[in-house]
Amino acid sequence: MSNAPLTVSLNAERPHDLSVSPSFSTTGSFTVELENLGQAVHVHLNIDDDLSRVVTLANGNHFVDGGQTKSVRLPVSPPAEPVSGKLKIVSGYGSETAYVDVTVNPGQGGKPPVEIDETLSKPPQVESNDGLVGSLGEALPRVDPRAGPLLLLAAVALALAVAVASVFESLAITLGAVVVVGGVFAALTLAIR
Repeated sequence: MSNAPLTVSLNAERPHDLSVSPSFSTTGSFTVELENLGQAVHVHLNIDDDLSRVVTLANGNHFVDGGQTKSVRLPVSPPAEPVSGKLKIVSGYGSETAYVDVTVNPGQGGKPPVEIDETLSKPPQVESNDGLVGSLGEALPRVDPRAGPLLLLAAVALALAVAVASVFESLAITLGAVVVVGGVFAALTLAIR
């Protein structure tokens, strides 16, 4: 098992001749080196359906000039389990054909699977360190923002009732102030809910 290139010798003994290992194993992306030992030749590469699940072949047709070595990169998506298939190599427009049994094994260098911690599905616990102000803010009930004008009116009425009761010092006026204060508390109770 190696990530060394798969070498294909072309035109070694006669025109359009192909010489390649019958099997190849890899753990990741690999290169097919088309080594031409003779005259210029057209080479076609093809992968079967099983191999195409993990190997990408962008361009299958290649022209290799005489004496040239052409490298064809085949990207691999690392599989969870070994995947085997056939790489078909054709030269001279079909005059010679060779098949290579290719096995792609799970590699150590691939990306490890992402594990999701169950605690990520729960909102974080935020601890308040605002001191006394933060504690009071959490202890007091929330007021509906639409109740603002009502609260302002109740505060003005309470201040007016206290002022009138202290100026006139009359029992009737004091009782009226108590009624106003009761109305203010009733209004506040409704606004807080």
